[in-house]
Amino acid sequence: MSLTHFDGKGDAHMVDVSDKAVTSRIATATGHITMARETFDIISQGRAKKGDVLSVARLAGIMGAKKTPDLIPLCHPLPVTKVAVDLTLDPDLPGVRVEATVKTTGQTGVEMEALTAVSTAALTVYDMAKAVDKAMEIGGIHVTLKDGGKSGRYEA
Repeated sequence: MSLTHFDGKGDAHMVDVSDKAVTSRIATATGHITMARETFDIISQGRAKKGDVLSVARLAGIMGAKKTPDLIPLCHPLPVTKVAVDLTLDPDLPGVRVEATVKTTGQTGVEMEALTAVSTAALTVYDMAKAVDKAMEIGGIHVTLKDGGKSGRYEA
């Protein structure tokens, strides 16, 4: 198996997907942000000075998915047909779990869009709460589901 984003000379290039079939594609990614218990309490009680942290982070995640080809140099612009971002307060972390699902009908998958949605949502939580907790940690970001296209289904 070889990396597809390099040509025969080793130069980076955008993969040619023009011969690929147009199929329904879906990807889901997850991640989390951990924080101090006090920060968790501020977010869960709606006391953050910048507003409703989870609602803003959800919108940021959706926007992130739509902007993926602007951020990741070799990603194809895709007609994203659905983006769902779920943020769940988890007192056991303490922190927030993030899950994003992205759908399209196209010639390449939406794993990068799902990963970007999770990353952007987690970064937004950090941005909105950094005034009280600069030690928050973002982690565990990975693809949990990918389906559609020639390579078929992948589940973590």
